[in-house]
Amino acid sequence: GSHDSFSYWVDEKSPVGPDQATAIKRLARISLVRKIMKKWSVTQNLTFKEQLEGGIRYFDLRVSSKPGEIGQEIYFIHGLFGIKVWDGLKEMNSFLEQHPKEVIFLDFNHFYAMDDSHHHFLINRIHSVFESKLCCVECVEYVTLLYMWEKKHQVLIFYHHPLYQQYPFLWPGNKMPAPWANTTNVHKLLQFLETTLGERSRYGTFHVSQAILTPRVKTIARHLIRGLKNTLVHRNLPMILNWVKGQKPGVMGVNIITSDFVELVDFAATVIALNDLLLEEDESAT
Repeated sequence: GSHDSFSYWVDEKSPVGPDQATAIKRLARISLVRKIMKKWSVTQNLTFKEQLEGGIRYFDLRVSSKPGEIGQEIYFIHGLFGIKVWDGLKEMNSFLEQHPKEVIFLDFNHFYAMDDSHHHFLINRIHSVFESKLCCVECVEYVTLLYMWEKKHQVLIFYHHPLYQQYPFLWPGNKMPAPWANTTNVHKLLQFLETTLGERSRYGTFHVSQAILTPRVKTIARHLIRGLKNTLVHRNLPMILNWVKGQKPGVMGVNIITSDFVELVDFAATVIALNDLLLEEDESAT
């Protein structure tokens, strides 16, 4: 999985998003401030298509309306506005059309400046683009690749808002817990990942291990121009990847792992290779 999957492009000319504090919105009237914000808002370099081609199958999505804009258009957001959600969904769908056995998880987990009419607009967009590819809510343990292939489903949508109850193809957010370490310290992050894996539910949910470091205000203040990638990610990714290599998938093991800048190391390939351990277990059991 990728963290803030859509943030490969954010619009530094647009107003600052409603996910930001009032003080930041005031500061961001200065164009230089928005340029600096961009360095800290971008957590991926690859487009959706490039991420899919690189093996990413879980997408972490934050969305917002644009206050003051006429209509109900919804955009991806991370400090600054990204592309329209509609354009991103179409890009993913065209990949799925070409690869009918691939399955993706779309986790809509943060909503800003959206009332019920915005939600219904977005949900109808999701349905109109994916249609029969959408997998309705089911017991998590039943949802194997074989199950998806037989039903010709390719998309699971997780929707962290009470309106999920009105649509059978929206999975509740509590089926996709993603505990967040909220630290700049890689050792604390790895300890947190170990602890939360030990606490993960044995049955009935997926699980996201967020292998990401989060800058604090003082981190940004000290390294304004360097940005997220040069300050936190480059230096710590090798250690995070070593942790990933030591994991086992399956019950009480890792399930979905997310990272920033997924192309900087062999992140997707390393995570995917963990599945071979499951095959080895099957072979030894038989």
